Amino acid sequence: MEITTSSIFIVNDVDTYCDDLYKTFPLHSARIIKNAENSNIFLKDEAKLVMKEAYISVSTTKYIILCASRFSVIAQNMLLKILEEPPKNIIFILITSSKNSVLPTILSRLSYKYIKVKKELETCTLDIKNINLKDVYAFLQENQRISKDELKNLIESMIYKIKNENIKLNEKKLNSFTTSMRLCDLNSRPSTILSTLLLNLMDTNETL
Repeated sequence: MEITTSSIFIVNDVDTYCDDLYKTFPLHSARIIKNAENSNIFLKDEAKLVMKEAYISVSTTKYIILCASRFSVIAQNMLLKILEEPPKNIIFILITSSKNSVLPTILSRLSYKYIKVKKELETCTLDIKNINLKDVYAFLQENQRISKDELKNLIESMIYKIKNENIKLNEKKLNSFTTSMRLCDLNSRPSTILSTLLLNLMDTNETL
């Protein structure tokens, strides 16, 4: 895909798409800028890095890739002018997971494109209705090297199974799914999130 103007790409997996896109550019022609501690949010410190990088003069096209699930309002306001009038030979690429994370003032200045694909939901093999400690241990062993995105997909498949099989859960157990997804976005360790979720799901037949 040839990119000739500054653009916004709305994708499923920000980190993966950033890395894959970076590899398509000629060596040393692109720079990824994202929050080193929490790649899900782009703050003013990252905006300062963007401006610093943009004003380093180059004789050929340089792509500056801004990656985050969410861009803070302060960071976007800092970047508004430079995005509208980029320095010579600079092309900005904003990669995010939601159009709503970008201010209307920036959306009106840059073209945007949805590159999201529908994810195929995996079948959950776990017997959620009768889960016990032995099941939890076996399932954790099977998924001990699970990635963040794989865990999100697994949680979604569990939610689908609970709804499809009409499994009754109390409010605490239902909330554990929301908490687990939030912890995924905060880059908590996937195996720890999964173990906590499974332990919370034990004894689902208790009185609600």
